[in-house]
Amino acid sequence: MRWRTLLQDKEYYPTEIRDRNYFKAVYFQEQGGILFEIATDPPGFSVDEAVAELGNKLMLPSWLEPKREELEEALPTVEVRVLEGDQT
Repeated sequence: MRWRTLLQDKEYYPTEIRDRNYFKAVYFQEQGGILFEIATDPPGFSVDEAVAELGNKLMLPSWLEPKREELEEALPTVEVRVLEGDQT
């Protein structure tokens, strides 16, 4: 909220604070037209799945669920490779 107030005071015309499920964000454009996002850290990506499961499947916020099929078709296949000597 403080960032949004500061942006308003500087006449950047920020958006309302938007709940993005995994974080809250405010958006604004600078004079050159570049869109900026200021976002919170919490609640984080573990809000809807266990930390051990993060990254195993595509998780979408509720407002994007109707487009799941379209989004999944557009995403490239991701291959995770383990390099020799990688201890992670």
